[in-house]
Amino acid sequence: MKNTLIIASICLTLSACGSSSHLSANGSDSDSTEVAQIQKPTTITGKMMAPENAKVGDSVKIRFTVYNKTDSTRKFCKWHTPFEPLISKYLDITSDEGIEASYKGAMAKRIMPPPADSYIALKSGDSLVSEINILRGYDLSKPGKYTIKYNAENMSGIVVKDSITIALLK
Repeated sequence: MKNTLIIASICLTLSACGSSSHLSANGSDSDSTEVAQIQKPTTITGKMMAPENAKVGDSVKIRFTVYNKTDSTRKFCKWHTPFEPLISKYLDITSDEGIEASYKGAMAKRIMPPPADSYIALKSGDSLVSEINILRGYDLSKPGKYTIKYNAENMSGIVVKDSITIALLK
């Protein structure tokens, strides 16, 4: 009986230690304020845009926009981004059949770590845009639907969550 009472009091004590919501002086929930602070962006993000359709052999231009939605100036490495000439494979382009488009562009050899002039500073609230013709580096000679995904987040520091799809027509 004593053991049952001890276990029950320990459980009651531990359950009181769980997370609780406290109202601040203005009546707001302090836990939701903490969550909002945790979810503030801390990285530079990117978004790709392209036309839905293009003809095989025509230019296939992708608009790549980088956003700094953080509270301070941030830098990103321009290597493996459209902010330098197409000299690395920073896009994964796959057909609907699952076949990856061949990269035919140049492959730059890099020294590590990247030197200071390899970085671009972006002030809080600013964005930067670059446009590339992916046919200069990728073999897209067959009609079909292609999914394009940015793959160089670890090198550049730019987080691009969404992929884009383009249909190449005859």
